[in-house]
Amino acid sequence: MAGDPVSDPRIDAFIAAARPFARPILQHLRALVHAEVPGAGEAIKWNSPHFTWQGKNLARMNAFKAHCAFAIHGDGEGERGLGYIRIATLEELPPRDALAARLRAACARIAQNGSPYAATPRAPATAAPVPSALAAALAVHPAAQAHFTAFSPSARREYVLWIAEAKRAETRDRRIAHAVEWIAEGKGRNWKYEKR
Repeated sequence: MAGDPVSDPRIDAFIAAARPFARPILQHLRALVHAEVPGAGEAIKWNSPHFTWQGKNLARMNAFKAHCAFAIHGDGEGERGLGYIRIATLEELPPRDALAARLRAACARIAQNGSPYAATPRAPATAAPVPSALAAALAVHPAAQAHFTAFSPSARREYVLWIAEAKRAETRDRRIAHAVEWIAEGKGRNWKYEKR
């Protein structure tokens, strides 16, 4: 994304209001982001200056009494592995190439995942075993069996878990009777709460 930096006058005011030691640090960080991420946007979020890319949070900076902070969203480096850098003087800044690489990596994550945070692979959901009593009840009701088979795995799981968590046989049998009735009508376990 190329183009002139999209500046936010509120960030100008934030920098102007910062303590004298912080102003050159904040100006340096702002210039660095715009030089390394052409087209980066600016915004004030949670009372601190943020830089955005493709509409997603990319980095943020802040100024405190004795130091400034710079964080790259989704970055595992920096203090506490959160991409957070504490800076009291310009000399304490990490090398420009290192910060640039981390910013580019966050942009790549945004482009790939739609977020600056790395995608965490989800384990595929395992099918919950259907209790034998429910399977037997469904077998004698073809309409209920057809709907149950057509349900999504999560819809089937809701019924299976509801029946499996019954502590007494009477409760389980009552739940199975309700389940077969509702399933035959194509209703999910929580049909009473679904929008109509």
